[in-house]
Amino acid sequence: MQRRYAYSFCAILMLGQAGCADTATIPVELGYGPDPVLPAPDRSLIPTVNIAKAIGWTDAAKPRAAPGLQVEAYARGLDHPRWLYVLPNGDVLVAESDAPPKPDGGRGLRHWIAKTLMARAGSGGNSANRITLLRDRDGDGRPEQRTVFLDGLNSPFGMALVGDQFFVANTDALLRFSYQQGATRLVGAGEKIVDLPAGPINHHWTKNVIARRDGTRLYVTSGSNSNIAENGMEAEENRAAILEVDPGNKTLRVFASGLRNPNGLAWQPDSGELWTTVNERDEIGSDLVPDYMTSVQDGGFYGWPYSYYGPHPDARVKPQRPDLVAKALVPDYALGAHTASLGLAFYEGALLPERYRNGAFIGQHGSWNRKPHSGYKVVFVPFSNGQPSGEAEDILTGFLNDRQQAMGRPVGVAVDHTGALLVADDVGGVIWRVTPASHPGVR
Repeated sequence: MQRRYAYSFCAILMLGQAGCADTATIPVELGYGPDPVLPAPDRSLIPTVNIAKAIGWTDAAKPRAAPGLQVEAYARGLDHPRWLYVLPNGDVLVAESDAPPKPDGGRGLRHWIAKTLMARAGSGGNSANRITLLRDRDGDGRPEQRTVFLDGLNSPFGMALVGDQFFVANTDALLRFSYQQGATRLVGAGEKIVDLPAGPINHHWTKNVIARRDGTRLYVTSGSNSNIAENGMEAEENRAAILEVDPGNKTLRVFASGLRNPNGLAWQPDSGELWTTVNERDEIGSDLVPDYMTSVQDGGFYGWPYSYYGPHPDARVKPQRPDLVAKALVPDYALGAHTASLGLAFYEGALLPERYRNGAFIGQHGSWNRKPHSGYKVVFVPFSNGQPSGEAEDILTGFLNDRQQAMGRPVGVAVDHTGALLVADDVGGVIWRVTPASHPGVR
């Protein structure tokens, strides 16, 4: 309870520009790679609250692309675009979504503080609850058609097409719709396949979905209902996990667990393995804990809440479970402390330089629990023989201005049918398109 009051006091001070924060003792880059530096936890009473105020882009501004690449706006004026999906005919689907409302209306001081902090970060408004279709017939990077593909949803996020069945992961259920190639709008309420963990807390509300290559199973991300299980493990049923869904029998099971907040899902082209990006825990200092990406083992346990990055116990969690800590798998590749690594796409296109082939693009939404800020960019990790094979490289930067305000925040990433990289920017309301610098740009 004392920590809760301290957090509230710090948040109020932050809103008044006084701020409360520890400061990182190591460069964020040391928290990347297969063997990140893990300093001792900082268990100070007052946690770091350091949110980049969201202001959006001016008309002429845009992110900075890495050398040899260029970036232009693919679509503007979207309402909190979070996730992307490219259909086989090249249509780009955009989930315009935000957190669902609290069942009780969100009364009380803590809700007011949380809502105010979310607004500062560019979130917490009314969710558009729709999926928008963008159609670029000639592949010039300028979609000629924009239609509402689906609406009346409940904080939608992940999407997957299996044959003529289109799946949407709402915050509380996985739905199925009939789809015909070329359709610009789907009608009907959809068929519920399974319920997904939601409820009155619903701390990590986003649910992503990906289909197995043979289409017989779907995999759904389900983030934790807390930071470190402070609401009790009974509130974490089917959470902090990747769930395997049998759409034919409408059943689910836990495929992998101990993943605090998994978001991105993608099949690695060389190995065929499922990979995910995971947001790790907060409030033990600016240097801990690195977010990460990892291959996902059936039945694998990755530590949360009892330990982080494999066998490192979190002393805050009661009761301790040394038996589970001993089983915790070490993630494959760290992505920096508090970077909020969400999007994940392996590159199988041919437009970008060959060195990007089969490597991973990651959208890093940006930190709130670190000083100085981390994330707020898109990075690339090269792969060889199915495993990370080099240092992370910046692909898109410049989402923070010189006053450390957020003009945008990257989330989902995808590769369009021409081979360009697409990036959903929820704060900016923009989909960015990355191509080679020699490629004809769109102005």
